[in-house]
Amino acid sequence: MKKFLLLVLVALLNGVMLQAQSNVIDEVIWVIGDDAILLSDVENMRLQMQLERQRIQGDPYCVIPEQMAIQKLFLHQAKLDSIDVPDSRVYQQVEAQVNYAVNQVGSREKLEEYLGKSINAYREELRTNMKENYIVREVQSKLVENLKVTPSEVRTFFNKIPQDSLPYIETTVEVQIMTIEPAVSLAEIDNIKEQLRDFTEQVAGGKKQFSTLARLYSQDKASAERGGELGFVGKGLLDPEFAAVAFELNDPKRVSRVVKSEYGYHIIQLIEKRGDRINVRHILLKPEISAEELADATRKLDSIRTEIVNGKFSFEEAVPYLSADKDTRNNQGLMVNSDESKYSDRTGTARFEMNELPAEIGKVVYTMKAGDISKPFTMINSKGQEIAAIVKLKSRIDGHKANLSEDFQALRSMVEAEKRDQIINKWIAKKQKETYIRIHDNWKNCDFEKDGWVQK
Repeated sequence: MKKFLLLVLVALLNGVMLQAQSNVIDEVIWVIGDDAILLSDVENMRLQMQLERQRIQGDPYCVIPEQMAIQKLFLHQAKLDSIDVPDSRVYQQVEAQVNYAVNQVGSREKLEEYLGKSINAYREELRTNMKENYIVREVQSKLVENLKVTPSEVRTFFNKIPQDSLPYIETTVEVQIMTIEPAVSLAEIDNIKEQLRDFTEQVAGGKKQFSTLARLYSQDKASAERGGELGFVGKGLLDPEFAAVAFELNDPKRVSRVVKSEYGYHIIQLIEKRGDRINVRHILLKPEISAEELADATRKLDSIRTEIVNGKFSFEEAVPYLSADKDTRNNQGLMVNSDESKYSDRTGTARFEMNELPAEIGKVVYTMKAGDISKPFTMINSKGQEIAAIVKLKSRIDGHKANLSEDFQALRSMVEAEKRDQIINKWIAKKQKETYIRIHDNWKNCDFEKDGWVQK
């Protein structure tokens, strides 16, 4: 079967053209093992990168298929090693990207016109691409899992760099945060619950479908477009209060009681259970915060700041008892930068460059000195809620040319990245020799980043 598929692909490469329904000529331009790369695949990726405003260094019709070919080498290895990632891991990212794309072009209709496909088709392509990206990262992580960098390697690396070529280290800061969530009036909570109970009655009485109400009223925009459906997830990926109620459901025709989570108030409907995973619909309503309630929270935080400044207690002593930010309150308010693209060990760091901070925090921190505590300000937290906050600047290292005393960790990351690239490039070169590769004659004259694609 594989031989037959290979013969078919080779025939296509020798000039057999496929006429798509849209009357756009398509063709196979690369073959990697048993996989083909189509011209339409490259064009779709080019449009996607334009939407995401990604710059392409070089000819996109050379750069993109090479990137796809490298991806296919890693995906083949993933099959051999039985590496996979659950769809739930990419679910939220897909929805965020769809919403971003819609905002970029102005509407769902304009996006469909731009892409030449439906939103659902676009969403499925994104899901596949993002899942494959995760799988590739897992394969790469496995390849470099034993990589180690010694202090002597860092010193050797630094000493080899000419003084006029030392890397510039951007200003970095460590920030501690304390937040207070505005109180919500009982009347507003009662109103939210009443709305959700009314939705439940409409579903139970057959007046409306749960999915219809979710599309119309749910404030979880990502799932609302799909009628409130979350997709299959395990308990660990859900808010604990939400999960406790969702996993108790057994009858798809019934609607849960109103449940409160850190996001707001929900009602839930079961779609299907599969082992330890569940697929449900939900409708989320968030209580509205009045200007006065937000002002009260700000005034309270201002009083706390005054007592800290006057020495009644320290910022660090106050955070565990007074801050609403559960991600930082057990760490004296210290924020953690977990940007996976920069920190390969995924443990994160307390250091942020200015552009890595949330915009509201970055604006406040920009003029602060180490030890300063800001005045209260308002911001939107990760749950989409408007809250009051103060921050303390724990440390600040202004931009400068790299040196060993202040920038050892940054230099260590550079050495690690260099060694990681060497390992991965060596692996790619080996994989190229072991894999059947054929490139259409019209696509062989590219200035490829990696050698070894055009096999003799």
